[in-house]
Amino acid sequence: MEQVYLNGAFLPKGEARIPVDDRGFLFGDGVYEVTPFYGGVPFRLPRHLARMRRGLAALQIPIEAQGLEALEALHEEILVRNGLEGAEMAIVYLQVTRGAAPRTHHFPDPAPAPTVYAYARAFQRPSGEEWEKGFGAITVPDLRWARADLKTVQLLPNVMAQQAARAAGVADALLVRDGLALEGAHSNLCVVFGDRVVTHPLSNQVLPGITREAVLEAARARGIPVEERPIPMTELPDATEVFFTGTTTEVRPTVQVDGKPVGDGKVGPVTREIQEGFLELVARECWVEHPVGAGAR
Repeated sequence: MEQVYLNGAFLPKGEARIPVDDRGFLFGDGVYEVTPFYGGVPFRLPRHLARMRRGLAALQIPIEAQGLEALEALHEEILVRNGLEGAEMAIVYLQVTRGAAPRTHHFPDPAPAPTVYAYARAFQRPSGEEWEKGFGAITVPDLRWARADLKTVQLLPNVMAQQAARAAGVADALLVRDGLALEGAHSNLCVVFGDRVVTHPLSNQVLPGITREAVLEAARARGIPVEERPIPMTELPDATEVFFTGTTTEVRPTVQVDGKPVGDGKVGPVTREIQEGFLELVARECWVEHPVGAGAR
């Protein structure tokens, strides 16, 4: 039976309850993180928790230092309670909302205790054949609020964008604002021009992805030039490769955008090199066996 964590207790998922006045339910007033585990070992958990702390501070959701320490400890326990401590790949989802209080647009005073919820599940990479074939994307207007750098639970624009991608039969939605290609509905975007990887710089318009950070490290370690700058949509037809990065996406090659091929319409050498470097980084940090080959998915 699946176990979840809710406000200091582990319990069967079917028994978990939150009040209807919870501000996460009413307003999307909260933040979340998704941390990957490889062979039971977390990949950059401190970075995920640091991003959550930043989000909590920005939203002015008070949580005591010992509460934050407890958030780190619960990750491994919830894996164990769900029999995932030895899983090849798993994630822990962690969400903190402002808590339950009578509905007001301003913050409740006194502040309620935050609602803390977490669950764990296994996830899989696409098959080698799927990865080698590559994936498609469509462009979608970016309708998100102006603080996309905060990982909040206010995800309706992302949901609508991803649903548009699903309806179009492709894997990803590429969000476009003011003529710039920013990122995916649930991932960061990298565009390759020749041998150079370009991605939008960190700002309020994009999420500071943990996988994005690792991928850029892997690229630089292999001598691949990296440039962080805005990407005008007018430049996209000149791209030789495109890929998205994310916790469960890892490195996902995109071979067509809006029905048009990217480069030669095949998974490119730079994406393969970066995929190989990323998998090596994960293997080194999580002490797991490195898959064979750049496309070993």
